[in-house]
Parts: sequence; structure tokens; C-alpha cells
Amino acid sequence: MTTAFYPSSKPIELSGTTAKIYPNVSLASHTSYRVGGQARWYAAPRNWDELQGIFEWFQKQDIPLMLLGAGSNLLISDRGIDGLVLSTRYLRHRQFDEQSGRITVAAGQPIVSVAWQAAKRGWRGLEWAVGIPGTVGGAVVMNAGAHNQCAAECLVSAVVVSPEGKVEILTPEDLNYSYRTSALQGGQRLVIEATFQLQPGFSREVVTATTQENLWKRKSSQPYDKPSCGSVFRNPSPYAAGWLIEQLGLKGYRVGDAEVSHRHANFILNCGQAKAQDIFRLIHHVQEKVQAHWSLLLEPEVKILGEFS
Repeated sequence: MTTAFYPSSKPIELSGTTAKIYPNVSLASHTSYRVGGQARWYAAPRNWDELQGIFEWFQKQDIPLMLLGAGSNLLISDRGIDGLVLSTRYLRHRQFDEQSGRITVAAGQPIVSVAWQAAKRGWRGLEWAVGIPGTVGGAVVMNAGAHNQCAAECLVSAVVVSPEGKVEILTPEDLNYSYRTSALQGGQRLVIEATFQLQPGFSREVVTATTQENLWKRKSSQPYDKPSCGSVFRNPSPYAAGWLIEQLGLKGYRVGDAEVSHRHANFILNCGQAKAQDIFRLIHHVQEKVQAHWSLLLEPEVKILGEFS
């Protein structure tokens, strides 16, 4: 089945706002895997007015909505998305409160840049985030983490909006956080801003050094030379998914140009011309092998969207 998309290439210009909605946009360049088909409609608002205009347009359509940040934890089907893909990539602002040690950041801001800005101020609390390739919004939604720390530990609140225009301020308790998940996953509420409580007053050199060390640890143990989504599977406590996969000799196993990384077995790489279908098949192959040998079902951390065969 091939999705029938809007035949025009001209964007829709929304009256009363500068927002535009584009038809037939390739999503491959919007994901870290560099795979995926077209979005039937695509929009990337730059401010609140544009976001409101896009949501008003969406309410009049009978199509699904997909929310997109940096696309770093995402596998989109080669058949694309027959709906509206709404990206937060241009929602960027940040404010440091020097007195309280709180930082308020827009959803589209890369979490890596926020971590470095905090470190250079001597503010502790985000050193773990320096190797996370996603946005602030994505980090809030999936409770991103590394080095035994996570977003839930320093998040104060998140501002979210529904397609109907309802704005809510949610606490970590409201978000029902657990390992790499929250109450926002699978829903249509969009994170537009988040506030984190950090710890100011430390040596800038010390915090920067810790942040740099964390980055080095990730780069030395994880592959960064080829497109990937980061960790593919959640760790089934008390085991590490990568260890379970490695014990089965699956490092280097390929489906098409999709490969289980030689450096870290919980990474699946696009080694050149991989299709989303190749990656999808490889994910399922790994799951089947691990379940047959260890009696454990590896749960994907990567979000899989669209139709796969």
C-alpha cells in the first residue's frame, strides 16, 4: 500500500499568521537515522502565534498528528506519515535565573547546548545530558538520561499544549515518570517549554571538566560515525540490553545496510543506504534471538512510526 499524498508542492499560508504548512516533505533529513518517507503535511512553528494557527488548521482536518523534535529517537516508515508532522525545532529560547538556579528552556533547544551553557556557568545538574542528541522537549517526554541520572531528577515543570489549545503546567508527578517514559508518550500534547532546577555556585572549571568527561565516556563506548537513533532497546533490569545482544554474537549482523554496531550492540547503524524497513527487520531479528535465548523481550526505546511490513 502506498500513501496518496497531496499533489501540490505549494505550502498553505495561514491567514493572520506567518505560519506555513508544507505538503509532501521528506522526513529522512529530519531524523538521525536519515531514513523515512514523506510527511503528507509538515509544519515547524517559530513562535506561539504560529503554533496556534497550525493547531487551528489541524482541528479542521481529519488527519493524525505526529510530534517531532530532533528526530533522534525515531524510526519512520519508508511509506511516510499520512498526516501532519509538527516539528518543534525552531521553538528556541532560554532564560537563566541567577538567584534560584533555575533555567527555563523552549522545547526545540538541543539538550546538549543547555548542558554546556549550564556547565560554563558552574551550574551542576545537567552534566549527564551532554551526549544526548535530542531536544529539551524530547528529553522531557521520554525522561532522557545517562550516567545514572535523568530528566525527572531536575525537572521542575513542563508547559504543554493540546491541539485544542489547552495549556497545562505539569510537574514530574503529573508526568508519571519511569525509566525512559512518561505520561506524554503516545499522546498529542506538545511540550513547548520546560524549567529545570540546577545547582549554581560551583567552579566553572570543575563542572565543565565533569561534563567533558561524560562526553568522552559516551564517545569512547558508543558509535558516532554513522547515523543511528542512539540506544535501540530499553535495558531490562538488571541486565544491559547491549550485553545480552553481544553475548549472542550479533555484533556486525546486517539486514541490508542496517547493522548491529561492533562498538556497542544496543546501537543499530545506517551504514550507507539502509531503508527504514531494513532497520525494522533487524530490530525484530534481535528481539527474536534475545527472547529465544534469554526468555526476555527487549522493549524498543526508539519510537517506531508508520506502516511496516
